[in-house]
Amino acid sequence: MYNALLFTAVALSLGIIGLVLLQHGRGADTGAAFGAGASGSIFGARGSATFLSRATAVAVALFFINCLALAWYIKSQAPEASLLDQEAAELYEMPEELEDLPTEEFEAEAPPSPVEGIPE
Repeated sequence: MYNALLFTAVALSLGIIGLVLLQHGRGADTGAAFGAGASGSIFGARGSATFLSRATAVAVALFFINCLALAWYIKSQAPEASLLDQEAAELYEMPEELEDLPTEEFEAEAPPSPVEGIPE
């Protein structure tokens, strides 16, 4: 299920990128005003922009729904308790071989200064 949703998200994102790159910008309509338009094209003079805009809107809606489904699926697979809810003792149990080590605190002394005249 996870792999299918992830593959769908990648495929939809690549499709959206392709659809956006196929669309003409606002400045591309200037040439159509002077007779260089695509009135004889498959989608008509204005039809390609509408078709690509609608296809992009549908792809974005499907991508959004797919991302919500992916988030819901990941949430349903997560454990009930988070790491913040667990006690520190449960997370960090000391190994048995380290339990016998002394836990006394000691004062470390700094080594003498190699340069004379510097207070320690």
